Amino acid sequence: MAEPATQSPYISSSAGGGSSEPGGRDLKGAGSPQPCAVRDLVFWRDVKKTGLVFSTTLILLLSLAAFSVISVISYLILALLSVTISFRVYKSVIQAVQKSEEGHPFKAYLDVDVALSSEAFHNYVSAAMGHINHALKLIMRLFLVEDLVDSLKLAVVMWLMTYVGAIFNGITLLILAELLVFSVPVVYEKYKTQIDHYVGIAREQIKSVVTKIQAKLPGVVKKKAE
Repeated sequence: MAEPATQSPYISSSAGGGSSEPGGRDLKGAGSPQPCAVRDLVFWRDVKKTGLVFSTTLILLLSLAAFSVISVISYLILALLSVTISFRVYKSVIQAVQKSEEGHPFKAYLDVDVALSSEAFHNYVSAAMGHINHALKLIMRLFLVEDLVDSLKLAVVMWLMTYVGAIFNGITLLILAELLVFSVPVVYEKYKTQIDHYVGIAREQIKSVVTKIQAKLPGVVKKKAE
């Protein structure tokens, strides 16, 4: 049904803290392209760009698994310096032979302002502090047993992680995590309906078991239904 002519095309939402435009798209955070860029990366929207990032990070992680961190960093710096120095010498020779005055081949990049402004620095620090404070509150809740079930869940996860740590080291887990990050989203997007169906069934089963455990545990503060 068409909207009244007197209604503004942009409707402020006091409950959501943002604004909307026709079509229901939320304008909140529209000026932050980073989440969209990460989403496009893991969903392989640009195959060349994603392939470059995926192969580079995978090679780096495999190198860290085979060599020490110091060796990997040193080899990377040497490789980069070899490329830039070789290109600089090559351009200098070409300019000498052709008697041209093109100047430094990296002049455009040397003139780029890479300084971090104080405002940007404070924004990053504020965002980081928000995440740190949230993590500290969560740690206090879990270790001081505000909710017994949540603390027991953490204990079970940590117990399982002891077995994972006995089989894999940290670098191996990072390699597996990267493989999952660049494969699971694509698979989920392709088989979203089937996956959501089975995940919903599993979630209901887990919720039922947790509810039964909460009812039997003494002194457990039951959470309010959302």
